[in-house]
Amino acid sequence: MKKLKNIHAPASIILLMDIVVAFFSLLLAYQLRFNFRVPEIEIASFRYIFPVVLGVRFFGFIISGTYRVQLRFTATDDVFRLLATNLLGTLLLIIFNLIYVTFSASYLVPFSIIIIEFLVTIFFLVCVRLLIKMLFKEITNSSIGSKKIIIYGAGDAGLTTKRTLETDRENNFKVVAFIDENRRYENKKLEDVKVTHPNNLRKIFKMYPDAELIIAKTLDADHRAGVLELALEHEIKVLNVPSIKSWINGQLNVKQLKNLKIEDLLERDPIELNTDKLSEIYGNKVIMVTGAAGSIGSELVLQLIAFSPKTIILVDQAETPMHEIDIRLTEQKTNVGIKLKIADVTDRLKMETIFNVYQPQIVFHAAAYKHVPLMEKNPAEAVKVNTLGTKILADLAHRNHAERFVFISTDKAVNPTNVMGATKRMGEMYVQSFDSVSDTKFITTRFGNVLGSNGSVVPRFRSQIENGGPVTVTHPDITRFFMTIPEACSLVLEAGSMGEGGEIFIFDMGKAVQIREMAEKMIKLAGFIPHKEIHIEYSGLRPGEKLYEELLNDGENVLPTHHNKILITRVIENDKLEIDKKFAEMALIVEGNDNFEIVKKLKDTVPEYRSANSEFESLDNKMTA
Repeated sequence: MKKLKNIHAPASIILLMDIVVAFFSLLLAYQLRFNFRVPEIEIASFRYIFPVVLGVRFFGFIISGTYRVQLRFTATDDVFRLLATNLLGTLLLIIFNLIYVTFSASYLVPFSIIIIEFLVTIFFLVCVRLLIKMLFKEITNSSIGSKKIIIYGAGDAGLTTKRTLETDRENNFKVVAFIDENRRYENKKLEDVKVTHPNNLRKIFKMYPDAELIIAKTLDADHRAGVLELALEHEIKVLNVPSIKSWINGQLNVKQLKNLKIEDLLERDPIELNTDKLSEIYGNKVIMVTGAAGSIGSELVLQLIAFSPKTIILVDQAETPMHEIDIRLTEQKTNVGIKLKIADVTDRLKMETIFNVYQPQIVFHAAAYKHVPLMEKNPAEAVKVNTLGTKILADLAHRNHAERFVFISTDKAVNPTNVMGATKRMGEMYVQSFDSVSDTKFITTRFGNVLGSNGSVVPRFRSQIENGGPVTVTHPDITRFFMTIPEACSLVLEAGSMGEGGEIFIFDMGKAVQIREMAEKMIKLAGFIPHKEIHIEYSGLRPGEKLYEELLNDGENVLPTHHNKILITRVIENDKLEIDKKFAEMALIVEGNDNFEIVKKLKDTVPEYRSANSEFESLDNKMTA
């Protein structure tokens, strides 16, 4: 098959073929003009005419390069080039005719012959090319090993995708069906391929079980999810066509077709933001983002740039990720002032210097330790960063009269079962305690797991699948809430703009996702069969891990906001003096590095904290005894 696909006619042969076509077209033009009874006088003059006409055609083919093509890849552009070339040649013949008639009593070539010859030549040149293309396609598509393709979307993108696949030199693609809900395509064929309504998608998948599905149309989130779930159910591989703006020089390349990712399955409709309000809040402001090299922090920076702040101060202690985002921002050539600071949020003197020098008006505090099992083994570090680091930044924002302080929390702070969640809950409590004593608006945002982030299960599952498995899931019934990084950051910006101080904003995370099912889908997306080709193993709940996450503590109630994906809750207010006292005590205990004393103080400060699958469960038993 590869040998067949690599065969192509030399350009000289194609040029000779075109000249032969032009010659016979000229003969046919004479026959048609004179009703197949060419007068003797015209036959006598033909020997002078045919070298002129063929000479014009020959030089037209040479100049335009219409012969330097592979006929099996003939496309619309090639037809237009042939049309333009022959039209210019015909105009040149007409000019020759007009010049000739000024020096003689007659025309060199009858105008009717010129017109007929032009039409016949174009007709046969195109027909020969299309015939060769069809014959080659029929031979290759009927051969063993062709890849059957179903294209969802019968519009321009779908047709472009089909033509791109058919002209690919490395693969043998055959488009067997178009899928489109548009009624104008109903019971029709596009380029000899039938268009089928999505209601028949299950039937099409059964008809072509070894086919691949290419999504070449923008679908709403629910519709898209339904199509993808059905494809996975039938073990159909799915590919995405990138947006037109990302095509190379306006042309789609087969290599740009991307495999479906788990993020695509969990994708929801784009978030609508109040851009005028966000521009008013963030425009021309000095904004500080901690944890700026992380998945959330870096995306916040990228989204903030769109609202034209005066300066963005990026703070993170991770050198390599900061270097990477520096390169990315440099390539963007933004007019926003970018200041990168390698610093630890627990370094009070360094943080004070940054506040004194830049006077940030808005602070997004995303820096945190977030790996649950790791923090269960290192409570002192979790408290230093997640709790005391938050205190340092909140104090400085208050003291320097920042306009807003947005604390990025987690659903693990709700009825925490681990050290990480408890330290974030303490951070929430401290931030909220400023509500009645500060001019700064202290705002907390709380959401679940973020797909693709450094702490997400997705990269680990993907790596395990690439290595042939097994994929390890902690428990068959464990569930989590998920959202994409851009979605989470958009909601953080929106919540940060609407907060008046003291609130906790909770994001609509959609439905909880069963991790076992997610692993199965990722295995299918990679082209394997779950539990057969790649196995799933259950490793047991890790220290501090619980089966499901919550977004509300006991006693918390939610109210709607103007944004349908953001809810607001106000928890019981904490007395500032009492909170300050507990934080001072915690700071002293942390210095001792006694894990049990640190966790005991965490439980005292966060009464709803109950350890799970952890050595610290013994402290709960003592407290309830």
